[in-house]
Order: sequence, then C-alpha cells, then structure tokens
Amino acid sequence: MLRIAICDDETDARDALRIQLEQVLIEETEEIVYEFSSGVNAASWLEKHPGEIDLLFLDVEMKGLSGMDTAEKIRTFNNDLIIVFVTGYSDYVFDGYRVGALDYLMKPVSIERLMNLFHRVRAKLTREESQTFTIKNIDGTWRFKLCDILYFYSDRRKVTLVTPNGEYPFYAKLDEIEARLASHFIRIHQRYLINPAAVDYLRNDSVMLGNTELPCSRRYKESAIARIARAMIGGGPS
Repeated sequence: MLRIAICDDETDARDALRIQLEQVLIEETEEIVYEFSSGVNAASWLEKHPGEIDLLFLDVEMKGLSGMDTAEKIRTFNNDLIIVFVTGYSDYVFDGYRVGALDYLMKPVSIERLMNLFHRVRAKLTREESQTFTIKNIDGTWRFKLCDILYFYSDRRKVTLVTPNGEYPFYAKLDEIEARLASHFIRIHQRYLINPAAVDYLRNDSVMLGNTELPCSRRYKESAIARIARAMIGGGPS
C-alpha cells in the first residue's frame, strides 16, 4: 500500500494535482489519503502519525509556513517520508536537496512526469520493504523501519509494537510475527519478541532495553541469550 498526501494552500491546485494523480495510481494498492491546506497543519499531523504517509506532494509557495520550511520541520522528526515539491517556479530546485526531497515538479504537472516519478517511488519502497513492518489498527496504517522497533508484546489477541516514540497496538498473533521476522527479532518469552540491536544489558533472566526490563523465560532462555550476545558484539541475531 502506497499512501499519499497533498499539501497546498490553494484548493484548485490540490484538486488539479489529485485529478492528475488519480490517472497514474494503481487501484487498491495506492491512494490519496490526506490533503492539507497549510504547512503548519501538515507538519503537526505528520508528527503525531509517524509512518502513516509514504509520499507527500508539497507546494513550495504557501502562505504562512512555506513548503521548504514545512519540509525542514518534518525532517526534525521524520527522515523517511518521501517528499516531492510542486511549484510554479524553478528558483527553488536546488533547495530541495537540503531536505532530502526525491523530486521537484513544475506546475502544471504532466502525466509523463508523474509516471516517471511513481516508477522511482515504487522501486524505492520495494527495495525497502524487507526492512520495514506495516500494521493496521483503528487509527490507520503505519509503516516502521525494523531498526526503529524495540520489541513486540502480546496480550490475548492483541500485539503492541513498541518504539522509542510510542506504542502501537494491533490485532495479530505473536507467533506469526516471529515467523516473519525471525532473522531480525528474537523471542525471549511467550509474550515478548525483541530487537537484539536494542538490548543495552543482558542479565541472567532478563534483558534491558533502555529503562525497560523484560523477562527471559526458561523456555527461550538458552537460545535467546546466545543469539542476543552475538548481536550485541556485532555478529547479528541469526
């Protein structure tokens, strides 16, 4: 799923771009999920919803917070969002590199340019897919880099994904997540699946991830501790 947002302070400009985008999007797997009328609203929402948007089309010339200033604010909390600037002027093209923009589109945006852009976006997300984990819950769809996940824990039918910035519950089975992420994560308990790279200290019957101590049960202890120790000295969890 490719989730897209548009940010432009002009309604007509948003409508025009949305119509163009709808001609190149792949149905059922790519969709425009949000539109913002200001950079302030876009940055504020994105900070509260990490990983929910993959691609942002951002107008440069907006009243209040400009597109470039908006991008700089977004980069203070999100370096992964794909940003594409849209503008009627060519004066800003080199500024886009400062905030890691993927591209710079001139208005009116042509179908040919959009098709080329989406070819690159799809290729980029495909390359990164094996290093990400996506969940869906009542708040939306979230994509996380594996390296940003500290651990998963289960409680009945619900699993919670934990990052340094928050916790994200969703319905799943921890056994299924373990099977999918076995080369990156380690089971230490019936309820806990951890990222060994996040372990700060290894104790006899528990592990420390920052200020959080998680139990390591007897069932998993021998194999888990050996794998965690290898990961802590740089050998990887396998």
